Amino acid sequence: MRNSNFGFPRVPPTSSAAAAAAEPSSKRRRIGETTDPPSEMREEALERLRGVVRDSAGKHLYTSAIFLADKVAAATGDPGDVYMLAQALFLGRQFRHALHLLNNSRLLRDLRFRFLAAKCLEELKEWHQCLLMLGDAKVDEHGNVLDHDDDSDIYFDKDAEDHEINIKSALCFLRGKAYEALDNRDLARQWYKAAVKADPLCYEALERLVDNYMLTCEEGNIKHEKEYLVEAKFKKLEEEACNILSSSSGETMKNNIDVLVCKAEYYHQSGEYQKCFKLTSSLLERDPFHLKCTLVHLATAMELGHSNDLYLLACNLVKDYPEKALSWFAVGCYYYCIKKYDQARRYFGKATGLDGTFPPAWIGTGIAYAAQEEGDQAMAAFRTAARLFPGCHLPTLYMGMQYVRMHNFKLAEQFFTQAKSICPSDPLIYNELGVVAYNMKEYRKAVQLFELTLDHTSSSLNEMWEPTLVNLGHALRKLKEYQKAVSCYEKALTFPTKSLSAFAGLAYSYHLMDNFEAAINYYHKALWLKPDDQFCTEMLTYALESICQSTARRRPS
Repeated sequence: MRNSNFGFPRVPPTSSAAAAAAEPSSKRRRIGETTDPPSEMREEALERLRGVVRDSAGKHLYTSAIFLADKVAAATGDPGDVYMLAQALFLGRQFRHALHLLNNSRLLRDLRFRFLAAKCLEELKEWHQCLLMLGDAKVDEHGNVLDHDDDSDIYFDKDAEDHEINIKSALCFLRGKAYEALDNRDLARQWYKAAVKADPLCYEALERLVDNYMLTCEEGNIKHEKEYLVEAKFKKLEEEACNILSSSSGETMKNNIDVLVCKAEYYHQSGEYQKCFKLTSSLLERDPFHLKCTLVHLATAMELGHSNDLYLLACNLVKDYPEKALSWFAVGCYYYCIKKYDQARRYFGKATGLDGTFPPAWIGTGIAYAAQEEGDQAMAAFRTAARLFPGCHLPTLYMGMQYVRMHNFKLAEQFFTQAKSICPSDPLIYNELGVVAYNMKEYRKAVQLFELTLDHTSSSLNEMWEPTLVNLGHALRKLKEYQKAVSCYEKALTFPTKSLSAFAGLAYSYHLMDNFEAAINYYHKALWLKPDDQFCTEMLTYALESICQSTARRRPS
């Protein structure tokens, strides 16, 4: 026989004598007749059942949780028990059932009920109905909620407000998510900002704003404002818990993976790819499934040309996360690294199909087209990325690079200037503006921009900025500042890359300074890298003729 006690202690059977003594009436109890237990015992049993429901949900036994929560809600009719049943149905992925229960409860004025009903509609992808459930409210460009109809609503769980994320912040975030799914990114951005304003600890909203590049240049300071709000809230929590926090907690946070991933991103943006790759490799050993670290690791491995690492990482991601855009982006990175651009485009396209708001995949698609000299398709991909991610300067920067390839320097300058307005701290933008100025024969301006590029780099120059040093040398040579140009070329040659352009520029500078021996030496080094280079071959001939003539002049007659 099934045990119907649900783990509760059994009640011992009552003896006939005790029953007779307890019977107030002279009539004997008929068979099947029951009496209601005292209210204290009944409430205790219900509270135990509620605990079993919570425990079942915690152990992912959702069918048990639904069954027991239904009995508790039927017995009490209490709004909290009805909400518990709706939560169990939601966790059991019975979204229609949960929505039906919430609609029939007539308790949608409670923000918890309305939010859960909207979450059900979110899971059902009924975005318009989701917005209707959340109610009419307006928000301005700065994330301030206007005509908020939630003010007339109620929130039964007032005791929990001090130690949970504000329910209105969650409502704002869900509104933003619905608008983003409906391709209304402007309203989505405003509601995400409203969510962070309502509660700075709503990390999902802040992550959407930052990772999806939703903040324009005018809103650039909002990120820092929210960081200060989060910091202030944590300081308050720390003061409240000062008796239990240890002094080593700050040291522990320094080793937190999220903090170290930010450091890795800084290394990547500074062009210190070896440092970045070493750091991300160690972090992925600690946590192989940290997706943000994985993305930085992918980008760095592609820059370094580590195709084997990309292959292994892509295989693992596709096996573990076949439904995520990041997995197929990794496959595209591998094919791009081995210069199979058609396959790279295919997998970048698959990533954008899975998640149209994944910025790296759109940019990767444009770069793969550009690598095959398919400028129109590359520009189309970059324009889409610029429209979807107004806070990301890379699509605009790459569009400018495409116009440089077309020798349309005026238009290229406009795009580089726009990219600078979005991200004025990226040194690459100033390098490209310097290239435009050089091609437009504005050599003094070019020198200033190349020097500004080097000023914006990290404290120690690395091989990524070797082309900038060479460009600066070219511009100084055009201004006939040969000694400064020679210094730039020599500094560029200290890096392992040792490009043809650096050797040729150094040789030509010595040639113009009438130092023919040094010029001949560096022409030979340049031709060793590229024996069929026409410029170096011709200039080497002129240098040899010049040194012969000079020797002949010095020889006494």
